[in-house]
Amino acid sequence: MSLDSLTLTNANIELVERPEGGRIVRLSGAWRNNSLADVLPSVTTLADETSSGDLIVDLSAVTVMDTSGAWLIRRVITSHQEVGRQVQLSGGRPQVVELIEALPVKVQPPSKATDNRSLFVRIFDPLGRLTVSMWDDIVAMMYVLGSAVRGAQTKSGRSSGISVASVVNQLDHMGVRAVPIIVLMSFLIGAIIAQQGAFQLRYFGAEIFVVDLVGILQLREIGVLLTAIMIAGRSGSAITAEIGSMKMREEIDALKVIGLNPIGVLIFPRLVALTIALPLLTIVANFAALYGAAVVAWAYSGITFDVFLQRLHGAVDYSTLASGMIKAPFMALIIGIVSAVEGMKVGGSAESLGRHVTASVVKSIFVVILVDGLFAMFYAAIDF
Repeated sequence: MSLDSLTLTNANIELVERPEGGRIVRLSGAWRNNSLADVLPSVTTLADETSSGDLIVDLSAVTVMDTSGAWLIRRVITSHQEVGRQVQLSGGRPQVVELIEALPVKVQPPSKATDNRSLFVRIFDPLGRLTVSMWDDIVAMMYVLGSAVRGAQTKSGRSSGISVASVVNQLDHMGVRAVPIIVLMSFLIGAIIAQQGAFQLRYFGAEIFVVDLVGILQLREIGVLLTAIMIAGRSGSAITAEIGSMKMREEIDALKVIGLNPIGVLIFPRLVALTIALPLLTIVANFAALYGAAVVAWAYSGITFDVFLQRLHGAVDYSTLASGMIKAPFMALIIGIVSAVEGMKVGGSAESLGRHVTASVVKSIFVVILVDGLFAMFYAAIDF
C-alpha cells in the first residue's frame, strides 16, 4: 500500500515502494512544531502500517528539525522495530540524525510515589501542619496588634504620630463608600425578619411582638454581625489585595530600605479607619433595618410608625444597644489584622495573591462569627 505524496510549504513526506521490497520515506522541508499539522495524518498512517517490509528514511532534503519532528520519526522507527522490521536512516545532516537517535525508544511513565509513612503519621501530619500554621498566624497577628497599640511609628525607632490624611482617605474608602450597600442589605434584612416574624406571630394574635423581635435581634446580634461580614468581604479583601500587590512589587521592601515601618505606614491607618468606620456603619445598618421592619410591619400587619416606635422604645434599652456596639471595634480590629497578615504573606505570583485574598475573607468571617458567639456567652454569664 502506498501513500499519496503530500507537498507542503514547510514540510513534505513522500512514500516510494522499492522493487526489491520495502519502502523509502523521503522527508523534506522544515520539520518543526508549527509545520507538522498537515503531515501528521500521513506519519500516523505510516507508523500503523508495519507489514510492508523494511523501511529506509531519507533525510537528505530535511532543512531543519526540532524535537517535535524528531519524535514523529522516532515513533515510526519504534513501531517498525517492534514487529521485527529493519529501519535505516539515510542522508541528512549529522545534527538531525543525532537528534532522532538521542530520543528514547519509549517514554516511561513516571513512577507513582509511594507513601511509606505509618497510618498514624498520615492522619496526624496534616493536623500538626495546620496547628503550626495557626500558631504562626496568631504570632503574626499579635505582632501587628502590638505595633498598632504601640503607636503609628512610621519611622523605624521613632514615633512620628498618626497620618491624618491617610486615615481620612481610608475612612472614605471603607466607610463612606460602603454606606449604600450596607443600607440596602440592612433594609432588606430588617424587612425579611419583620415579615417572617409577623407571619408566625399572626397565629397567636401577637403580631405586635414583631417589634420586640426585630429590635432586640437587630441591635444585639444581626446589625453588627452582618455589617462586619460585609466589611470583611468588601474592605478586608481590599486591604489584603492592596498590601499583597505592594508585596509582589517589592514596595514593602523599599519602605524598609528607606527606614520606614510598613506596619506604621500601611497597616496602622487602615486599622484606625476600620475601627472608626465599623461602629458608624453598624449604627447606619441598625437604622436602615429598623426602618425596613417598620415599613413591612405597617404594610403587612397594619402597625403604624407611631405604634412601632412606642413599642420599640419599651422593648429595648441602653444595654441592648450597647451590647451590639461594644462588639464593633473588636470585630473591626480582627478584620483589619487578619487581612493585613494575609496581605503580608503574599508571594510573587497572581495565584498567591488570589489565594490569600480568599483566605483573608474566609478567616475574617470565621473569627468574627466566633467572637460574636464568645460575646453572647459572656453576656449570658454576666446577665447583660
